[in-house]
Amino acid sequence: MAGRISDEDIALVRERSPIADVVGEHIQLRNAGGGNLKGLCPFHEEKSPSFNVTPARGYYYCFGCSEGGDVITFVRRMEHLSFGEAVERLAQRAGVQLRYEQGGYVPGREQGERSRLIEAHRAAAEFYAAQLADPEAAPGRRFLSERGFERADAEHFGVGYAPAGWEALTRHLLARGFTAAELVKGGLAKEGRRGPIDRFRGRLVWPIRDITGDVIGFGARKLNDAEDGPKYLNTPESPLYRKSEVLYGVDLAKREISKQSRAVIVEGYTDVMACHLAGVTTAVATCGTAFGAEHIKVLRRLLLDHTGSQGEVVFTFDGDSAGQKAALRAFADEQKFATQTYVAVQPDGLDPCDLRVTKGDAAVRDLVASRQPLFAFAIRSVISRHDMSTNEGRLAALDAAAPIVAGIRDRALRQLYGVDLDRWLGFNNERFVMDRIAEVAGAAKDLRDPRGARGPRGGAPGRPGEGGPGGPRPRRVADLTDPGVRIEAEVLKLAVQRPSLLGDRFDAMGAQAFTRPEHAALYELVMAAGGAAAGGAGGREWVDRLLALAGEDLRGTVTRLAVEELRADLANEQRYAADLMAALEGITVSRAIERVKSALERTDPAGGAEEYRRLFAELNELERRRRVLREQAAGS
Repeated sequence: MAGRISDEDIALVRERSPIADVVGEHIQLRNAGGGNLKGLCPFHEEKSPSFNVTPARGYYYCFGCSEGGDVITFVRRMEHLSFGEAVERLAQRAGVQLRYEQGGYVPGREQGERSRLIEAHRAAAEFYAAQLADPEAAPGRRFLSERGFERADAEHFGVGYAPAGWEALTRHLLARGFTAAELVKGGLAKEGRRGPIDRFRGRLVWPIRDITGDVIGFGARKLNDAEDGPKYLNTPESPLYRKSEVLYGVDLAKREISKQSRAVIVEGYTDVMACHLAGVTTAVATCGTAFGAEHIKVLRRLLLDHTGSQGEVVFTFDGDSAGQKAALRAFADEQKFATQTYVAVQPDGLDPCDLRVTKGDAAVRDLVASRQPLFAFAIRSVISRHDMSTNEGRLAALDAAAPIVAGIRDRALRQLYGVDLDRWLGFNNERFVMDRIAEVAGAAKDLRDPRGARGPRGGAPGRPGEGGPGGPRPRRVADLTDPGVRIEAEVLKLAVQRPSLLGDRFDAMGAQAFTRPEHAALYELVMAAGGAAAGGAGGREWVDRLLALAGEDLRGTVTRLAVEELRADLANEQRYAADLMAALEGITVSRAIERVKSALERTDPAGGAEEYRRLFAELNELERRRRVLREQAAGS
């Protein structure tokens, strides 16, 4: 059984883990005034930053999704760890040696799974790097040399060599105290006929690090093309490695990406190396998968990518047809960025690594500098597939490019690219081209919304009295369709039928917990009768007492609640009551949170610092209370 980390060590880890530094390893933070920092939330998609960090108090809070807590909470949420694993992760970062209760401290014994796998990958990276100097690794050294990389470059990026033997790394790590199960789970080994064997053999290997610099996987290239297997082989999905979220080189590039507000996306490990060595220190690459939505989230947080930002994302692709297809795939995600997106394509088809070898560092920098907007590249790529010497060909090109222009969300930018499209096609008739684009945009809108310009539910235009422009507003849906109101009604039903299940907890809530005036009045009626604690098991006498005190407007409600069927059977009534109370308290707390958040947003952190601190403390306490209620509900 795992030991418990001592409270003193947990406090020390918090003290030595400044929240701004830890959060800043994942997102770019900027001064928001009043001692606060702000950035894009890593826990939900947003266009404008609403994620706040208060270093002086060691807390974060997102006004967009209501996530908040301290530095340990952040690491838990960010890296999907248990509390103990998050503390261990931070302790390792801060150089704190943890002590475990229930038997004392034994080095390495109580580490969580993630920490063990991180240690195994660190040891593997060191092993591979050392093997690069072995005579067997001569083909790997030659591969690097032919691509313009020196020994110091390999050391800087941690490039290593995986021996050709079946169990070289496995034996090494088993001797270091790691288990076969850990090696297989982390993707360092795989099951063979007689036990675990190395996943990478006879290959050049690049350690893949997460944004904090920990090795979480490897990319490996075979050195003999005649051998079986793919040219590149990556670590499989594991508790550490999720290829859809990983960007090679992000640990080296993150600070420059934030500083320069630019990210350069290349296609391979050697391209990242070449770019960094040539001075393009914001280069990163995907690892065995296409650039996608999760990669975008990582970059947006580093760029502080929001509406009005001046950042750049530059995609570099080979000039061949495959490179053009890759660029067009990137175009599909272009509008997930608020910042400007560009494409840099070398006309002779050289990738950044080959370009550096043949033409030098300056040529790599010039490639990035020669970028063109991704919209323009996508439109020109589509046009180039058609015969511009005939009217039929130009019209076909217009129809092919029109959806791209129609898909540009920014109206002004869409208009400008429409003008460019007319010029590139040589029609010299902007109205004709814009009308064609508008037709495409209208057709796409009809597909998204089958109602088109018709009235509600696809029928005729709205008539007076049915929500049309000349008619009254649609009738509001009854309150009882609101889940919160239904919970109120269920709690009050228990107060009438089974008051002992609610007791003092109900009595302490106050009428403000109920949103419908009828419900608040019924709560006051129960309290006037002595409260749920005085109602005992309910029954006839209790209902009679309520009815005797009720006014004419409440008697029907009391009667209805007294006879209405409960939503739980007798065996589960107590749990049902506890769940309902937790839910109602949670709703009440949520409303209070919204009230405090609204007050916070109206309070100047600099001019009203004391009031801001009070509100922020109240907000954190309310969030803590809501988390407790949710945990109670989950554990019930």
